[in-house]
This record gives sequence, structure tokens and C-alpha cells, in this order.
Amino acid sequence: MTVQSAYQEEKDRLAASIQDIESQLRAIGPRYTGDDFTEQMLDLQREERRQRLEIAHREPYFGRIDFEELPNGNQMPLYIGKAGVAKQGSNELLVIDWRAPAASLFYSFTGGEAPGTFDSPDGEVSGYIHLKRNFMIRQGELVRLVDSYVRGQEEEAVTDEFLLYRLGENKDNKLRDIVSTIQGEQDRIIRADRAKALFIQGVAGSGKTTVALHRLAFLLYQYADRMRAERMIIFAPNRMFLDYISGVLPELGVGDIQQTTFSDWAVELLEHSVRLSDPSETMAYWFEERRTAEEIEAASGRWKGTMAFKAMVDERIAAFEQSIVPTVPFSPLDRLELSPEQMREWYDTDYGEETVMKKRDRLANRIRRWFESELKMRGVADKKIRAKALTKFNAFVKKIPSFTAVQLYASLFQGKQAAAAVPKAIAAETSARLKQGIAAAEDLAPLVYIHLQLYGLDKPAFDHIVIDEAQDYSPFQLEALGLCQRTPSMTVLGDLQQGIHAYTGIQRWSELMDLFTEEQAAFHELNRSYRSTMEIIEFANLILGEMSGGVKPAVPVFRSGDPVETVRTEESDWLASIDRTVREWKTKGAYETISVIGRTALECEQIHGYLVGRGIEASLVQSRQPSYGGGLTVVPVYLSKGLEFDAVLIADAGESAYGPLDAKLLYVGCTRALHMLKLYYRGERTSLLGEDA
Repeated sequence: MTVQSAYQEEKDRLAASIQDIESQLRAIGPRYTGDDFTEQMLDLQREERRQRLEIAHREPYFGRIDFEELPNGNQMPLYIGKAGVAKQGSNELLVIDWRAPAASLFYSFTGGEAPGTFDSPDGEVSGYIHLKRNFMIRQGELVRLVDSYVRGQEEEAVTDEFLLYRLGENKDNKLRDIVSTIQGEQDRIIRADRAKALFIQGVAGSGKTTVALHRLAFLLYQYADRMRAERMIIFAPNRMFLDYISGVLPELGVGDIQQTTFSDWAVELLEHSVRLSDPSETMAYWFEERRTAEEIEAASGRWKGTMAFKAMVDERIAAFEQSIVPTVPFSPLDRLELSPEQMREWYDTDYGEETVMKKRDRLANRIRRWFESELKMRGVADKKIRAKALTKFNAFVKKIPSFTAVQLYASLFQGKQAAAAVPKAIAAETSARLKQGIAAAEDLAPLVYIHLQLYGLDKPAFDHIVIDEAQDYSPFQLEALGLCQRTPSMTVLGDLQQGIHAYTGIQRWSELMDLFTEEQAAFHELNRSYRSTMEIIEFANLILGEMSGGVKPAVPVFRSGDPVETVRTEESDWLASIDRTVREWKTKGAYETISVIGRTALECEQIHGYLVGRGIEASLVQSRQPSYGGGLTVVPVYLSKGLEFDAVLIADAGESAYGPLDAKLLYVGCTRALHMLKLYYRGERTSLLGEDA
């Protein structure tokens, strides 16, 4: 079949598919607005079907596989799309959902004459692939068709042509789904077993965040009877990043998954009993003021995130629990006494795995039931005597210790006993802050942990947890989150080479993985970078030199572009140079998103003010910003992580801006670029870039 005839055949098939989908949409009818419960449930089912059909209508499918199942030899074309659709009035599938077992062939098969296999509910299915075809469909029109494999074709297949075409597209202000270009190693992660803590080390641009979001969509499809969207949660590094990724799950037909930051979630769980100290102050301290390696290592954030500190917290909780059962008898009336031994027996044997404060409250209620029963058995009806007994009960119970999470945590840093265990500077600083009702970011994990141990989770346990930028998490944070699940089911992703929060984060994945048994955890590494050109990736790898944490350097896909430029500029001409480059890129019209990345917030304010003052429309990214608007953006390097831009200008890569401890920061800045990267520097060029050419 010629290319032209294949193209026409697919155009006709597409038109027929869209017509079928439109007919099904019309048949659904209007929403039900009455009060009948059965009709309401049926309406919800119709609405879910409508949403799937609307997704399919925008882009019915993106791939096709011609599969000959063995041993019967039946060959059939399978069209793969974001939503499965059956033909109207038939059980025959018009489109196979990308999450279905058979669709895995589209992602796992990379060529060759050997049979392909996939796991179905009835067991393993194998067969020959005769054709693998990619489509790009926009507004109901077939824009592009690429055959990445044709069985028996002598010429080498253009395996990566479609991928390279998609990677070469410009980006806007939102992360997009990758269902049409999921690679084999990504697909294995997406379809991995749910009952594990899955750790993903992914280099910049490897698609790890998108893979995690697609994994959620897959889990909801594969385990529809056991997992629910409202019992899943995504922890992102900041609110702006949440806005950036907000379009992916709805486009995959998934809603109701909670998306938040650990800080916001923790403050809400603690019922706003504390307010979080301004994170911009923390970032200014560590990123805008130059800190030594010794200061970073001694930071309270790292210490409070360790398992050693958790052990101290556990000791304090255990001591509190031990003090709950009274050591003196309770005597509401003369010659009526409840012994401490009886109260201890009730506490130890009757309340099972209840949380500490629930056990305390149950003990208090048990004591009350005891004395009320005794009064009844003794025939005590006198109201004054009963009132006196109740007063004694209230006074007795009031002496049973009771703590909120904040109160118990604060007690760690107060008194002579605490002073011996906690560094004095940390104790004084933390105690003073908590008295004002303020918690630092590093206080949240122990506060959440204590709250959950005392009171438990007042909502259903999480079916699945996604943690993005997990290299910035502490072991204590994962321990706290672990209390929110019955069994581990997590997707934990990040990049040790982007671990810029060295004052709180980890150095090796084993620090987090060791919290789980060998059966509970699995590790995957994504080394291929799909974001940037070869020139940008190779340049960025040189900045890091030797990789830390045992991870491998990024391997770019074969997508070549412009060489990376490093240009010296005089102090007097620095802002004007930035202005000229930005104008040149905007005039060129080749880039939808451009970013000027500065070293500090103050530097970015200066650059932004200069550009705006000369009539250039630009946005300034600041701490706690809720959204990213695209276009031309000026952003401090430590807030750029997770974002990507068509073109990036590093405002100053001088030695005074990036010293030996700042390699990961500069690496993050450079790997934001998809197609173009340029670096200015004032004075001496940073030694991280090697010798000046």
C-alpha cells in the first residue's frame, strides 16, 4: 500500500469514527435533574460515558497496531486512544483504552520479527505485530501519520520519527499528557504493581512527573474495584507546579484526585493549630545568602528529618502514653475504690490498636461507666451524693494527661530533660517559634506524625500517594505519610541531581527506601531525557561532573539543536544584553515560552523591572505564586525546578553567582531549556563550566 493510499484510508476511517462518536453523544440526552436516587445514579454513569466520548471526540486515537494472535492466526487492527469506545449498538471496540492490556503492545514493541506478548485476564497472549502506526489528530483532522514498524519491510523503520516530531514542538504554560509517546521504560513504571512503594530516579526531562500522573490513571482503570480517585493524593513541590500539571489528569479522564503540597496538607490536618513560617524566608536564607557545607550539614531541617529524631519523638509519645493510666486509686465514695491495676488492665487489653488519645478517652469513659454501675448496684439515688461522685470523677479524669500534637512536640524542646537531648540553639529557636503558633517546614513531619499517633486519620486511608521532587523529602516525612496507608502504595519520584534543598533533603534513595522491606519497595531509573536537545543535555552534564548518589547522567534522545552559548558581558551592559537577547528571541518568533533565570529573587526583580520599563511584557515568578502564565518569564533559579521553557537565558553564570556548592542549582537552571540555552556571565565565569574558552 502506498503512503498516499494509507493516508486516505486512515482519513476515511477517522471520519467514520468521529461520526460514530458524535452519534453516541447525541443519544445520551440531557442531564437528569430530579430527586429519584436510581435515576441520579444512572445519570452519573451516563455523564462518565459522556466525558469519555468527549475526550475521544477531540482525538479519537493516536496509534494503531495490526496484531496476529497466536495460535489462531487472526489478524486485526487495534486503534489505541485516551478513552476506550465501542461502536454504537455493538460490542466491537472502535478504540482501545491506552490502559488496556492489549494496548501495552503499542508501548513495549520496538520492532523485530519475534512475537509480542501482553498479559490479559485470561493469561499471557502472544502474536506477531504486522504494523505499528502513529497518528497526530487535531480538530478532527489527520495531521500526521508515521509508520514506526512494518513487518517484512527491508528498510530500517523510522522508530523515533514521531517521538522527535512531538519533542520538537513548542510548549505552553501547562504540562501535557504523553499517551501517544510513552516509551517502554516509562510504560513498565506506569503498569507496575500497585502494592509497592515505587521509587523513580529520573533525570531532568525524563518525564517522571508525567509518568506518575499516567500511573494514577492506569491504577484507577486496572483496580477500579479496589482504588478510588478521592482516596489518592499528589504532593507537589509548590502551588505553581500544581497549576502547571493541572491539565494532565482531566485530559486522561481522571478527576477528584487531591493535589496539594505537603505543607498545605499538614497544616490542614493539624486543623490550623499552627501557621507555616514564610517559605520565602527559608529560601532566601539558603539560596540568596551563600551558606557553607558545614552550615548545610548542621541545619535543623536535616536533623529534624532523621530517623534519630523520630526515635526521640517516639520516646516522648511512649512516655506520654505510659503516664495516661493513673497510678492512684479512684474513690468516688467511701468504701468504693477502683485500683490502678484494674485501670491498667483495661487500658492494655481492651482497646487494641486504637490511637493514644482515643485509648485515653475510652479509659475515661470506662471509669465513668464503672462508677455509675457501682452507684446503681448499691442503690445510691441521692442526687447530692451522685453529684459529689460526678465531681470527683471530673476532677480525677482532668488529671489524666492530655496533649495536642503541638503541645507534645513543644515539650521536646522544654525542660532540663529536653535540653540534654536537643541542641540548645535548635531547642531555643523551635520553642520560641511554637509559642507564637508558628511552625517551620521541618517541624511539619514530626507534628503530623505525633497527631496521627495521638488521634489517627479522620478520613479514609489513602489508596495511593504520589510524591514529586521526593529528593527534597526527609525520611520522617515518609514515615508520617506511611501512617495514612494500610499497606504501602506509593509512587515516589525525583532526581538526586536536582536536590537543591540540601538543608532538608536526602543524598541517596536508600535513605527513603530503607524505611520499607525489600518486598514493599521497588526502584526504577529513567536516564533518557526527552526535554532538551543533545547540546543542552551534554552541557548540563558537564556542570555536575561526577554524579552523586550512585545515579547515572542524563542520556539525550537524538535531537540536535543550536549550540549552547556562554557570553561575557560587562556590568554596565549586563541588563541591556539581556534585553537584546530577549527581543531577538521574541522577534524570531520560534519560541512560545522564554525564561530569564536569575540567581536570586532580588536579581530577578531588577531584571524584570528593567525589561518592563523598556516596554517588554514579562511576568515575574515569586515564592508561593499560584500559577505560571507562560510567555516571557523571569524566575529565580530555585523556583524554576519542574518547569520547562522553549528558550532559557541564564542571566549571570559568573563565579560570584554560582560557586562549587551551587552545581545542582545551575544544572536545574540549564535543564529547563528545550531548544535554546544561553548563559551570560559577569566577571569571571563560574568554574562549574570549566575553563573559559
